[in-house]
Amino acid sequence: MNTRKFLPILFLAGTLFVSCSDDDDNPTPVNEEEVITTMTVRLTAGNDVVTLKVFDEDGADGPTAPVVEISGNLAANTTYNGTVELLNEAENPAEDINEEIEAEADEHQFFFAAGGGLNLITSYTDTEADYPPLTGTNPVGLTFDLETTDASTGTFTITLRHMPKKPNDGTLADAGGDTDISQSFTVTIQ
Repeated sequence: MNTRKFLPILFLAGTLFVSCSDDDDNPTPVNEEEVITTMTVRLTAGNDVVTLKVFDEDGADGPTAPVVEISGNLAANTTYNGTVELLNEAENPAEDINEEIEAEADEHQFFFAAGGGLNLITSYTDTEADYPPLTGTNPVGLTFDLETTDASTGTFTITLRHMPKKPNDGTLADAGGDTDISQSFTVTIQ
């Protein structure tokens, strides 16, 4: 009689053990890529504000070409304070991607590159520690300084990498990771 009472319990326990498997001991983390439709870079030196903007209504992989706007030229031998704002305007209201970058600053980094003879130097002005609760000293790039020298024209490329190696030597080749957005602007320093 006692055996009959325990058989259903043993059957249930056996089913539980068979149902559970360890196939998912190391599941791949799901990390959705950010949809970025708009990048606005504001360069400010006193009353001089130059805006670099790209709008891609269908994101980076869609068939519609991005619209690039540059509000003016940069002054020679001047230091500009730069800020980067990223939005997903496919959402209503627009999603502020900067909030995600700030929350995951240890997983993101902007890279700035001058090409084609453009005479400028950039330097980071923020680190992971600027976005609590993070405390790291690695750069992020939501804010930066841009210093121009002699008059010139060339490209200024801004790239956001997700999951770059940190620390890195400041180059995309060393950083690795995945590109969330990259845009080149034709800039004139006069």
